[in-house]
Amino acid sequence: MKISGLLTSAGINIGLCVLFLSLYSILRKQPANIRVYFGRRIAEENSLLREAFVLERFVPSAGWIVKALQCTEEELLAAAGLDAVVFNRMLVFSIRIFSLAALLCVSVILPLNYFGQNIRHLQIHSEQLDIFTIGNVEVRSRWLWVHCIVLYIISGVACILLYLEYRRIAKLRILLLKRATPNPGQFAVLVRGIPKTTKESCSSDVDDFFTKYHASSYLFHQVVYKAGKLQKIMTGAKKACRKLEDFTVTMVDHAVLPTDKVVESRGKADLKDSISNTDNEECAAAFVFFKTRYGALVASEVLQTSNPTKWVTDPAPEPNDVYWSKIWIPYKQLWIRRIATLLGSIVFMLLFLIPVAFIQSLSVLEQLQQNLPFLNGLLTKPYMIQLVTGHLPSVILQIFLYSVAQIMMLFSTLEGPTSHSERKRSACCKVLYFMIWNLFFVNVVSGTVIKQLNFFSSPKDIPIQLARVVPGQATFLITYVLTSGWASLSSELMQLFCLIWNFIRKYILRMKEDTEFVPSFPYHTEVPKVLLFGLLGFTCSVLAPLILPFLLMYFFLGYVVYRNQLLNVYRTRYDTGGLYWPIAHNTVIFSLVLTQIICLGVFGLKVSPVAAGFTIPLIILTLLFNQYCRKRLLPLFKSFPAQDLVDMDREDEQSGRMEHIHHQLHTAYCQFPDTEEMQLEKIRIAGNDKDDEEPWSLGESNSKETCEERQPRRDLSHPTLKGLPFNRLQNAIRSITFLIRLQKRGLS
Repeated sequence: MKISGLLTSAGINIGLCVLFLSLYSILRKQPANIRVYFGRRIAEENSLLREAFVLERFVPSAGWIVKALQCTEEELLAAAGLDAVVFNRMLVFSIRIFSLAALLCVSVILPLNYFGQNIRHLQIHSEQLDIFTIGNVEVRSRWLWVHCIVLYIISGVACILLYLEYRRIAKLRILLLKRATPNPGQFAVLVRGIPKTTKESCSSDVDDFFTKYHASSYLFHQVVYKAGKLQKIMTGAKKACRKLEDFTVTMVDHAVLPTDKVVESRGKADLKDSISNTDNEECAAAFVFFKTRYGALVASEVLQTSNPTKWVTDPAPEPNDVYWSKIWIPYKQLWIRRIATLLGSIVFMLLFLIPVAFIQSLSVLEQLQQNLPFLNGLLTKPYMIQLVTGHLPSVILQIFLYSVAQIMMLFSTLEGPTSHSERKRSACCKVLYFMIWNLFFVNVVSGTVIKQLNFFSSPKDIPIQLARVVPGQATFLITYVLTSGWASLSSELMQLFCLIWNFIRKYILRMKEDTEFVPSFPYHTEVPKVLLFGLLGFTCSVLAPLILPFLLMYFFLGYVVYRNQLLNVYRTRYDTGGLYWPIAHNTVIFSLVLTQIICLGVFGLKVSPVAAGFTIPLIILTLLFNQYCRKRLLPLFKSFPAQDLVDMDREDEQSGRMEHIHHQLHTAYCQFPDTEEMQLEKIRIAGNDKDDEEPWSLGESNSKETCEERQPRRDLSHPTLKGLPFNRLQNAIRSITFLIRLQKRGLS
C-alpha cells in the first residue's frame, strides 16, 4: 500500500473520531441520555441533570476532557477501584515508553530505513510503505548497529518503567488493604471437596473437621446449597415487588389491598414454607470463618489432608463477588471442565483462521483481484484501491472480533469460577491469547508464508521467517491500529448500543428506566486490546517505526476516554485487587522478547554478526529481569503478607472492633438474598385525593432525606407506568407458591 492509501485510511478514522467526539459532547448534556452517560454517578451519587432548555446543551465542548485529566489517582481509586487504577497505569506506561520509542525511531531509525538503499525515490505520497521498514536496508549495512542500540534503549527503559509500576501497584495493593473497611473475605475460606459420610450431614462434617484441626482460630461455617428453580422464582418475585415500590402513585382499591399485617404474615408464611419444601441440597462446599485474618490465611495456604483433592481450601471471594450459580460444582469436575474449555478455545481459534486469511488477502491488490474477479472493474479507480486495501480489511476484521469476547466469556463460565472477577479475568486471558495468535502471528503469516512453506515445520527457523514477514505486514498493522484503535475508542465513548437501546426502551416500548442496572467496565475486552497494541508497538518500533505516531495517538486518546468512562459510566461491583497487572507485566515481557528474537533474525538476514551477537545477551537479561520480578513482586499479588494481617488483627482486638466484625460475618455471605422479607409498607394507597396529595403537601414536616429519595424517582419514572394493579401481582405470588408446593409433591 502507498502512503496515499494510508493517509486515506487515517483521514476516514480521524473524521469519524471528530464526529463521534462532537456528538458525544452534545448527547451527554441531554437529560434523556442521563442513564447512558452518567450511569455510575446516578447510581452511587444520586445526582440529577437539569432539564431546562439551555443553548449550551447543543454546542460541542471539551469540558469533559478537562475533567477527565484533572481527576487524581485517589479519586479514580475511590470511584472505580484498584482495577481501574491498574488499567490507567497500563495506559500511562504505554504513553511513556512509546513516546521515547517514537522520538528515537522516527528521528533516527526511519531516515536510515528510507535511505537504506541507493535507489531513486518518488514523492512521499507515492512511495510504498515497505520503503520505510528495515527491509529497505541493504545487506551488510554498517548502520544496523544503530538499530541494535535503539533496541537496547527501548528494552532497558521498558524494564525500568515496568519494575517501577509493578512495585507501585504492589504497595498500593497493601495500602488499600490497611485503609479499607474490614472485608469479610479476609476472615473466610472457601472449602471444596468435602468428603461425604453416610451418618452425618455436610454441615456436621465441616464443623467437626475444623473444630478438631483449627480449634484455636475456627469461628463458624456456612454451607453452600445447590439452588434450583426456587432461586429464579423468588428473584423474579422480588424484582416485581421492587418495581411496585418505585411507583410514585399506585392506583389500588382499598377493598382489594390487604392490610400490612396480613401481607406480612402471608409473605413470611409462604416464603418459609416454600424454602422448607424445596429440594435444596447441601453440596460439597462451604464458607468457613475464622477469628482472625491470620487464621484464615493459614487455613487457605496449608494442605489440609494427604489427599489434595479433599478439603481443598482457597481464599474466599468478597460477598458481592461470589458466583453462587457455579460455586456448588464438585471439585473433581473442575479439571474436566478446564480441559474441555481449553479444547473448545483451541478449536475456535483454528476455525477463526478462515476469516483472518481471507481478510489478509484483501490488503494485497493482486490477491484481491484473483479471489474476487467481479471487483476488477471497481479496482481500476485509484481512490477505490486506496479505500479497499487501506480501510476495508480492518473494518471486516473488527466485525468478526465482536463475537470473540462473548464466546471466551462463555468458556470461562463453563470452567466453574467461584467469583465474577475470576471469570472476567479468565476471559481476559483467553481473549488476549486469541488476539495475539490470530491478529499477530496468523495475520502476519497468512498473507505471505503459508503458501510458500510450512511455517512451523522447523521451530529453529521461526525467527528468520518472522524477520522476513513482519516488516512486510506493517501496512495491515498500521491500518488495524487506525480502525480498531481510534474508531473503537470513539464508539466506546458514544456508547452506541446503549444509546439506541435507551431510545427504543424509553420512546418506543414505553418502559420505565431500570434504575438498578449499571454496566461494569469490560476489562476482558479492553485490557487485551491495550496489551495487543503494546505488542504491535514493540515489534514494529525498530522494524517499521511509522506505526508509532498512530499508536501513540491511540494511547493518548484512550487515556482520556477510559478515565471519563470509569468516572461516569461504569459501576464497580467487584474488584480483583489489581490482579490484572501481572497479566500486563507478562505480556510486556513477551512482547520485548519477541521483538528481540525478530530483530535477531533480521540482523541474521542482513548479515550483521555484531548486531546479532549483541542481541543475544539482551534476550537473556530480559528473561532474568522477569524472573527477578516473579520472585520479588509477584507473591504480593497471590496473597497478603502475614505481617500486615497480624498487625491489623491486633489493632482490631485492642480497639474492640473484633467482636463487631465477628457479628457482621454471620450475615456477610447470603446465598438467597431474594428470600428475605419483602417490605410493602412504602407502597402508597391512592384511594382518595387526600392520600394522593399528602406526599407533596407535607412541606417542612418531611425530612430532607425523604425529599431527596423521592425526587429522583419522580424525575426518572414514566407517566405511562402508573396504575399497576396490585391484586394481579398478589395473585401471581400466590400462584408461584402453589406451583412450588405442587412441584414438590410431584417429585416426592
